[in-house]
Amino acid sequence: MTLEDRVREAFAPGGALTRAADDFHERSGQTEMALAVAQVIEQGGELVVEAGTGVGKTFSYLVPTLLSGERALLSTATKALQDQLFGRDLPRLLQALGLPMRVALLKGRASYLCLHRLELARHDPLAGERLSQRTLTKIEQWAHGTRTGDLAELPGLDERSPVIAWITSTRENCLGASCSHFKACHVNLARREALAADLVVVNHHLFFADLAVRESGMAELLPTVRVVVFDEAHQLNETGVQFLGTQLSSAQALDFARDLLACGLQHARGLADWHSHAAAVDRAGRDLRLAVGQQPPNAKLRWVDTVPAGIDAAAWTNALSSLTGALTQSVEALDTVSEIGPDFVRLAERARMLIERVADFSQPCVLGSVRWVDAGTQVRLVQSPLDIAEAVRTRMLGRAAAGGQNSAQNIEQTQDADAAPEGDGAPPRRAWIFTSATLGAEAQLHWFTQPCGLDEARVLRVDSPFDYPRQAALYVPRHFPKPGDPGHSVQVARLAARGAHILGGRTLVLTTTLRALRTIGQALREPLPPAALEGEGEQNPAIEILVQGELPKRLLMERFRAGAEGSRPGCILVASASFWEGFDAPGDALELVVIDKLPFPPPGDPLVEARSRRLEAQGRSPFNHYFLPEAAIALKQGAGRLIRRESDRGVLVICDSRLTQMGYGARLLAALPPMRRLNSEKEFDAALDALRAPQG
Repeated sequence: MTLEDRVREAFAPGGALTRAADDFHERSGQTEMALAVAQVIEQGGELVVEAGTGVGKTFSYLVPTLLSGERALLSTATKALQDQLFGRDLPRLLQALGLPMRVALLKGRASYLCLHRLELARHDPLAGERLSQRTLTKIEQWAHGTRTGDLAELPGLDERSPVIAWITSTRENCLGASCSHFKACHVNLARREALAADLVVVNHHLFFADLAVRESGMAELLPTVRVVVFDEAHQLNETGVQFLGTQLSSAQALDFARDLLACGLQHARGLADWHSHAAAVDRAGRDLRLAVGQQPPNAKLRWVDTVPAGIDAAAWTNALSSLTGALTQSVEALDTVSEIGPDFVRLAERARMLIERVADFSQPCVLGSVRWVDAGTQVRLVQSPLDIAEAVRTRMLGRAAAGGQNSAQNIEQTQDADAAPEGDGAPPRRAWIFTSATLGAEAQLHWFTQPCGLDEARVLRVDSPFDYPRQAALYVPRHFPKPGDPGHSVQVARLAARGAHILGGRTLVLTTTLRALRTIGQALREPLPPAALEGEGEQNPAIEILVQGELPKRLLMERFRAGAEGSRPGCILVASASFWEGFDAPGDALELVVIDKLPFPPPGDPLVEARSRRLEAQGRSPFNHYFLPEAAIALKQGAGRLIRRESDRGVLVICDSRLTQMGYGARLLAALPPMRRLNSEKEFDAALDALRAPQG
C-alpha cells in the first residue's frame, strides 16, 4: 500500500482520524492537501499550499508526515503554536494512528531557564535594584522541580518581565562546555532529545537563527531530516531577513557592561578596575543613542551614505570610535583574568564580536542589502537582505547561487539527498512543504514564492469550506472621514462602540498604526454622544475596553474570550501588529471585526523603500507589484480573525472608503473571503441585530 493509499484510508469516513477528533468529518479540500503532501514526501521537492481557514491544514500535513515514517522537522510561526502542536495535535494523532514515534520540542535559548545565569542573578549584589525579588524567588522554587526548564510551563510569568533576560542565556553569553551546569543544561537537554527524536517541532525564528549562525543545534539535525514542514509560512520572508543580516544595538553594549561589572566584582574583585571599564562601555553605548537624538517613536532612519540620515557625522563617528575603544580596553582587562573562569573568556569573545560589528557598520553597505537605524529607547543598527530567496536556494535547497556555483559552506549545510542526483538506488530528495491560510492573492502565489526563492515549487490552493455569504457580511461605510483625516480614528471608535453596544462586546478593532491604537483606545473610554447609541434598546452591562500593550497578549486573549461567557462584561479589544494574525476567538466570542484602514506597507520604511527601488530598476510598478499585494495579504489575515468555524457568524467592517472609490479597491476586495455586502448603515445595524437573535 502506497503512502497516498494510507492517507486516503486515514481521512475516509470511519478512518483513524475519527478517533483523533470527535468533531472530525471528511473535507475534500483537507484530503486533497494531504494527498499532495504525501506525493511530495514520496517524490521529494517543494510544495507550496495555501489552505483557506477551516480546511484543517494541520492534519493535512501531519498525517502523511507521520505515516511516512520519515524523520521530520516541523516549524511554526510562534512558540504558542509549537506548544499546541507538541502538546495537543501530535499526541492525539499518534494515538489514533497507532504510531510509536518519538517527538521532541525545541525552542530558542530565551525560552529555557539557564542555571548558570540564575546563579549569577541570585548572588549579584546589584540584582536587587533591577529584578523583582518575588519573581526571582518564584523561578528559583520552580527550578527545583522542572525537567524541561521551559519557561512557558511556569504559571503567571509575564513574558514581558525583565527578569527573563537575567535568567536565560544568549549565544553571546553562554559558556558552552565550560559551564559548571553543562550536563544539567536545559538547552542541551532539549537539543539531545531533538537529535534522538523522529519528529522535531521548532519555530521559524529558531530555524533562521541557525541558518544564519549555526548555533541552535540544527546544523546537526537538519541533514538527517527527510521531511521539512513550515506552517504559517507567510511569515518566513520577514522572519528570515531579521536573521540573515547584521545587527548592533546600544542595548548589547549596556548588557555587556552590566555583565562585565557583575562578573568582575563576583570573581575577580580588585584584579582590574571593573567599575571604570563597565562605565566606559555603558557611556559609549549611551552616547551612541544620544548621537541619534530625539526621534519620533519607532522611527527608522535611512542609511544610504556613511552616516544615517539626519545625524551629525562627527557625533556618530565619535560614538562608534568610543565604543570600539571602551570594548578594546575591556578585552585587555579580561585577558588578564581569563584563567580564573570561563565567564571571562566568554565576555572577551562578546566584546570582540561587538568590535567586529562596529567595524562592519563603519564600512559601506553590502551589495543587495539595505541598512537603517531603529531609534527607540535604545538604538539598533541593522543591515538586512531584501528577501530570503538566495539563502533559501543555496543554504536550504542546495542549489547554485545566482550566477555561480554552490560554495563549500552551502554544500556542507545541505549534505544529504537534496544534493544527490536522482537515479537507481539513490535516496529520494528531501521534501519541503510550505503552507498557510494566506500566501497570495493570485493563482501562482508569487507574493510568497518569489521572495522565498521557490520559483520551481508545485503550488496548490485549497479553498475554505466555510459558507461565507451565509456566515459573514462585509460593510464599508460610505460616509466616513478619509484615512488621513484627524477625526478618522475617533469615528472608528464610535462605530466600534455602536456595534459592541448592540452585541454586548465581542468586538475586535485592528489598527494599522500604534498612533491609531492609542487614539481609538482613548476615544472608546470616553462617554459617547447619546446619538451614537440612539435607538439601541436596553443598555448592556458596562463593556470593558482592552488595549494591546496594557496587558500581556495571552491575558488579553483570555479576558476577551471570557467576555462571551456571560459571567463578565463583554469586551472591545483594540490591537495592532501581532493581533492581525494568530488571534483565535471561535464561536460567539467574536462577532464584529473593525479594521481602521487599508494596511499598506509604510512608505518611509527603509526596507520598503529598498524593495520599491529594486522593482523600479526592473521596470515594474512598486504600487502594483509590492504595495497592493502586501495590503491584500494583511487584509486577508485581519479578516480571517472573524470566522474560525462552520458555526461562526459575524460582520467585518473596513473603515476606508478607498476600498470602494479607488480602482485598485476591486483587487483588494477580491482577496477577501466572499462575504455578503452591506451597503448602508441600516443594513449594518440589521446584521448586528441578527447576530443577537438565536440561530435556528
